[in-house]
Amino acid sequence: MRKIASVVAATVLLSIASAGLSLAQQAPPAAGAPPAGPGAGAPGRGGTPPPPFRIMSLGMVDGSLLPQQFTCAAGTEAVSPPLQWMNAPRGTVSFALIVHDMEPRPQKKLDDILHWMVWNIPATATKFPQGIPSNTADLPDGSHQTNGNPGQGGIIGYLPPCPPQNVPLLHHYAFDMFALDTKVDLPQTATRADVMKAMDGHILGHDSLVVPFTR
Repeated sequence: MRKIASVVAATVLLSIASAGLSLAQQAPPAAGAPPAGPGAGAPGRGGTPPPPFRIMSLGMVDGSLLPQQFTCAAGTEAVSPPLQWMNAPRGTVSFALIVHDMEPRPQKKLDDILHWMVWNIPATATKFPQGIPSNTADLPDGSHQTNGNPGQGGIIGYLPPCPPQNVPLLHHYAFDMFALDTKVDLPQTATRADVMKAMDGHILGHDSLVVPFTR
């Protein structure tokens, strides 16, 4: 009898221990603990999302009127605005800048008015100073620039915005910066359509700064 009692007692204790283990495995996590699941407690794939790619300027504010010194209102003293960008995506090989007036639609087509385009900006670059030379297609850093009508008025690069005067319509000028995973292999005579076609499928990041202007 004693032997039987011992076996029964051992069986009961084993059942209690098994139940306790099962409850411990199914118990909800303590407050503040990460939820259970595959890889719980380990960083997710890629870790924390990287900060977004950004373009900005010390000479103008997104959504505010474009200062006249960067427009045709300044006459021959007009210059390109300073630009800077940050948080380039991993794998960036070059940047491309496209500045355009979003209001006009010549011949009712998709294209609007191009004012400045720079491609093959080095991946190490983080800014353009104010007053980039506008009389040459090739810049010192190896990038190329145009405005869609190179040579007009002796200007090849930045074409200062100059909307019709005394027309109650704000024109919005977009400074679009693209981070690319390649260099754009195009000649100096490349058009915006050429550059955008070459960029297609290679865009790692994009950001815009938009400023209105009227005269």
